[in-house]
Amino acid sequence: MIKNVSIFTRTCLLFLCGSLFFSFVSCSRSKTVASVKGNELFTINYGSFEDELNLFNLSSTGSINTHMTMLDGFFFIANGESKKIMELNSYGDLLSLFYNEEITKKPSFASENSLNSTKKAIAYPFNTLGPLTVDSKKTLYAVDTLPAERQEFDTENKVLLNYIVLRFNGEGRFIDYLGQQGPGGTPFPFIKSVHATKNDELVVVCEQNEGPVVFWFNSRGYLLYKIPFNDGSVPKLKEQSETENVYFVCLEKVIPDNETHKLYVLVNYFQNYLDPATKVQSGIDYEKTMLYPLDAETGFYEEGLDIPPFEDSISENLSKEVFPVPFDFLGVTDSGWFFFMLPVDKGCLVQMVHPDGQKILKRVLNINHSEMLYYSMCLSGNGIISGLFIKNNNAQITWWRTDSLVSGFMN
Repeated sequence: MIKNVSIFTRTCLLFLCGSLFFSFVSCSRSKTVASVKGNELFTINYGSFEDELNLFNLSSTGSINTHMTMLDGFFFIANGESKKIMELNSYGDLLSLFYNEEITKKPSFASENSLNSTKKAIAYPFNTLGPLTVDSKKTLYAVDTLPAERQEFDTENKVLLNYIVLRFNGEGRFIDYLGQQGPGGTPFPFIKSVHATKNDELVVVCEQNEGPVVFWFNSRGYLLYKIPFNDGSVPKLKEQSETENVYFVCLEKVIPDNETHKLYVLVNYFQNYLDPATKVQSGIDYEKTMLYPLDAETGFYEEGLDIPPFEDSISENLSKEVFPVPFDFLGVTDSGWFFFMLPVDKGCLVQMVHPDGQKILKRVLNINHSEMLYYSMCLSGNGIISGLFIKNNNAQITWWRTDSLVSGFMN
């Protein structure tokens, strides 16, 4: 493995792994990995009607703000551009619509008794919708922002507090909103993701200047744990304690366990690269990726799991340069399998790691990158990967039954 790569090249690699868009380098693949065929379930048209997505508002700036999650074959899409949430079945039929009356016209099926019908329409004054999740009772948790006059500022951490989590029950009725302490609490800083566990508990992952901070709520919405993170709080590599090497830490993602009060913390480690001839720093070497379980109750880390990177190569002028590329952390299944993902030429490479680290499965999800403008992907508790893919003419919902791959390896 050749590790002498310039700062520019390594910066490009980091951008490649973290980008929400499918970007990639032109390179040769050293190993062939079996692919998994996706099931294209349905498409969604673009427009302003209740069953359409509005993604391309030319009067506004910024990135696409649309998110998707799947539970038991039902898809929930938060379309921030049109300030609405749609619930659809696996055939693409609209079952529920949560909409802002100032943006979306009242749907034809809306009535005073719509909450008791098979198709529901719920009006709510959404502001800026973000990620969403659904628990086993079909309680819907949707990230939104407060209007400017209700926002607060955290002078200690120097961050704006303007995010809340809205709660709607299984019938579509608005319950309340959650803040840092629970119902009606102090607004959150920027919310990166929300997760519902099998115990119907909510985990909110926020970002602050120092690093992520996690708020874990019980099924009634009351705070159980608040866990802040920073690069200095994560475990050091064993190699660092045995040598004088200094490692740079990049805390990439925090995702909760589905059944226990445990968090999984993905950390990438890097080192300075010194040119052997000039002894001058000329780049950054990726060292390794570790996944650390953290007990939310005690705050102690368990033994970390070494996550193998993807080994990529570039051929130029009859020479071949090999370098490791870390995976992104997609999620964890109910049975404890860890799913990691990385864009490749033929689609997305999925690496599935057993909890003991001894079994690793790799498959390619066939995706035509040239058709994609944006995507949102999620992992269900039973191991199904679902994706919302934004194309030029419409949006496509596809899933991959990767659950059948890991079901044969029970703990």
